[in-house]
Amino acid sequence: MKINKKLLVITTIIILLPVVIGVFLWEQLPETMVTHWGYNDEPNGWNSKAMTVFGIPGIMAGLHILGLFMTFADPKRNNIGAKAIGIVYWIIPAVSIFAMGSTYAYALGMNVDVEMICNLLLGVVFIALGNYLPKAKLNYTFGYKIPWTLNSEENWNRTHRLAGWIMVICGFLFIINAFIASELMMFIMIPAVLAPIVYSYILYKKGI
Repeated sequence: MKINKKLLVITTIIILLPVVIGVFLWEQLPETMVTHWGYNDEPNGWNSKAMTVFGIPGIMAGLHILGLFMTFADPKRNNIGAKAIGIVYWIIPAVSIFAMGSTYAYALGMNVDVEMICNLLLGVVFIALGNYLPKAKLNYTFGYKIPWTLNSEENWNRTHRLAGWIMVICGFLFIINAFIASELMMFIMIPAVLAPIVYSYILYKKGI
């Protein structure tokens, strides 16, 4: 399995597309732009216009390329699976378009429900991950890479089957949360991250 250079170029261009849009909108954008929101869509993070337009997409493009090269440098990359590799290719481009689109819309004075967008995006990502995690065989890049899973294929498989169900359930909870405007985002995310780790450790203590 090798990096698809054409797809790498296409996805990187998509990540950097907000730069072109930002340049086109340059005169209409404020010198300081909101780039992070807390609960109830309250702004709590700002950056300069230049950093927002050029820096954030540039950082995401760098992370995208680094993530792909790390994935394809994995000696067990053939265990990851084609669909999971697809997530690696497309997750940052999707985040770039949604995040930068929301940032520009807010800066231009549009009524943007950032909390809803974040919940919907997380919901889709979690459901996608939940569907593909159980299919990923033991590797060093994609999945719950902790000592107990990496040292036991059975532990890996059981942990990722459970993680898949939890991710899908949490994904739907994120989507529901998007429409009820609650502050449950972190309470949904914490079990999705921690429960499989705890379960893996319990399996390890049982000798699995």
